[in-house]
Amino acid sequence: MFALRVNTVAGSTVDMARGDVTDAEWALIEPWLPLGERGPVPDLRRQLNGVIYHFRTGSPWRDVPAEYGSRSTVYDRFRAWALSGVMQNLQERMIAEAAARGQVDLSLVSVDSTSQRAHQHAAGMAVDPELLRALEKAAEEEKGVRARDKNRNSKTSRTAKTSKTAGVGRPGGDGRSG
Repeated sequence: MFALRVNTVAGSTVDMARGDVTDAEWALIEPWLPLGERGPVPDLRRQLNGVIYHFRTGSPWRDVPAEYGSRSTVYDRFRAWALSGVMQNLQERMIAEAAARGQVDLSLVSVDSTSQRAHQHAAGMAVDPELLRALEKAAEEEKGVRARDKNRNSKTSRTAKTSKTAGVGRPGGDGRSG
């Protein structure tokens, strides 16, 4: 793994892997992360880098390198942030900051289709044009039959309701005939 040695504010050095949050990025991110129960969490940046590593590489949580801390701690931190809305809020704040700087380029937005499920029969079926026309015609006829049946059923139910209430409400009428 490629690593870069970086001087921290305290004067010590830290190894920074490719893809880790830079000092400038951390300055934008840190204010939006919650404090721990007893104040700032000392390894918060390292844990965030572990979360980023997991999503950047697509690796399982168990394969997050030890340099980011215990894999269970990194996962637990991500889960707590995700459930409490911290990750969503952070994403929205970073997009707003980039927009304020004029650095938003929506042409780079995409959807990864590997996460979109399709029906098992949706994969590129070649259909004869004549058969396709016949299928489309049959589908339109089916829609017409269903619409006609729906109208009949709604008229029948209205008629039944009307006949049941025909005598009710009239003086001396209780809805019974005779």
